[in-house]
Amino acid sequence: MDAEFWKQRWENNETGFHLDEVNPLLPRFWSQLHIPENSQVFVPLCGKSLDLLWLREQGHEVCGVELSPLALQQFFSEQGWVPEIHRSGAFEIWETKGIRLFCGDFFDLTSELLGQPSVVYDRASMIALPPVMRSDYARHLQSLAPAFAPRLLVTLDYEQAQMEGPPFAVSEAEVQALYSPVFQIEKIFAEDILAENERFRLKGLTRLEESVYLLNPTG
Repeated sequence: MDAEFWKQRWENNETGFHLDEVNPLLPRFWSQLHIPENSQVFVPLCGKSLDLLWLREQGHEVCGVELSPLALQQFFSEQGWVPEIHRSGAFEIWETKGIRLFCGDFFDLTSELLGQPSVVYDRASMIALPPVMRSDYARHLQSLAPAFAPRLLVTLDYEQAQMEGPPFAVSEAEVQALYSPVFQIEKIFAEDILAENERFRLKGLTRLEESVYLLNPTG
């Protein structure tokens, strides 16, 4: 799965992963991170998520990275904003009103360019990646965020044999395997949401568990 796959999804308007509202799990569980105002929040593979707006409204500086320039165009256009755009290295940087979005490949992003995020919010990035990419993703994310930065992670889990991703199934065991050496992991929410997601039922799923994890650094 390469960059062109995701760019094509945006070009073809195949964006069923995008929510037309703030993910209700974000305001429900954000306070458990105990993050002060004016913190820098990093949102990998952010698309045009309205979660970016909610985080900014909490007084945070919001940074995201997204492959598709079309996604960023739509995000700013739908808010009626005209961003400042400049290039740095492999990235175009779109920013305005406390939101700074990097247009380019997540794996090309560096800590020097990103800065020092205080927290990572991962709602749609880990589940967007197939299993063979997730260890590299976790390792690179660790290189971008300081060791003291906690994370709020949202996953989906189902029988992977019943459907090809994305979104891909991410089990609790995999979350533990990827992150337990560095983080204390607490599963703070889990619910089978298949009944309210007809498109997944039609694909043959018999279970679709959405989970929220709180990852706090062990150090």
